[in-house]
Amino acid sequence: MSVANDVEHVAVVGTGLIGSSWAAYFLSKGLEVSAFDPAPDAESALRRAVETAWPVLERLGTAPGASIDRLRFSPDIRTALEGVQFVQESGPEREPIKIALFADIDAALPREATIASSSSGLSISKLQSRCRFPERCVIGHPFNPPHMIPLVEVVGGARTTAETVDSATAFYRSVGKWPIRLNKEVKGHVANRLQAALWHEAVSLVADGVVNVADVDAAIAQGPGLRWALMGPLLTLHLGGGSGGLRYWFENISKLKPGDPVGRTVLSSELVDLLVKGVEEEAAGRSIPELVRERDEKLLALFKAIGLS
Repeated sequence: MSVANDVEHVAVVGTGLIGSSWAAYFLSKGLEVSAFDPAPDAESALRRAVETAWPVLERLGTAPGASIDRLRFSPDIRTALEGVQFVQESGPEREPIKIALFADIDAALPREATIASSSSGLSISKLQSRCRFPERCVIGHPFNPPHMIPLVEVVGGARTTAETVDSATAFYRSVGKWPIRLNKEVKGHVANRLQAALWHEAVSLVADGVVNVADVDAAIAQGPGLRWALMGPLLTLHLGGGSGGLRYWFENISKLKPGDPVGRTVLSSELVDLLVKGVEEEAAGRSIPELVRERDEKLLALFKAIGLS
């Protein structure tokens, strides 16, 4: 299965907050979009949402031929799925509903079409359980709002082929998304788990009287959040080790020792090696001084954009 370079017609199944945002985004990339939702006022609500998002998408830059006129809606799912190569399912986040919806989508599509779910926490292994062709089913979880935030988390289920995960990842990348590939299913995927860990600590600090709400938010928004927006936590930590990088940080700054707990795992020399190798691969040959210059230039641009300079 190879859909990335062949997709011209996408279906959005479920047109609430997430589905309508996906529809607007796909339209902005020059794709034809079909939509289905059983709600009585779904079509009018979808078209209003797309029209609201369109000026922002035009500022971001639309593809040649992109038009909201390429959106069609059908109250019949089989009609909506006619001729599509990729389906983005964004129905209610309830497992029985999604299992039934996946079965309906699967029954209406030719075998080569891909089915992706926007689910933020459900297992694709369960969602694909009643499909004739479960090998073509993946999670393609966006971050809200999908028409603006690049991240998409892609993960297959027990019966999904590696080829499907590859092609779905390539499709999202081809339309300007930043897909990350999960090697295994885990509840909450990746970004929501990271968010949840930070959110739990923020709530605890307020509850313990350490800080008020505004200051706990400022602690992120005016501090590490600015850097994380540019490089993420691990590459940022790599710079925190100075010329020695992440390995120096672990061995000389962190005070962590082998066997110490780190979140839900335990620090080991093998884990340090894995992390160091990962940030070096992410750096892609850029030296620490080069990364620092890149970070600082981007920080200056970010400060200007948000009024900090």
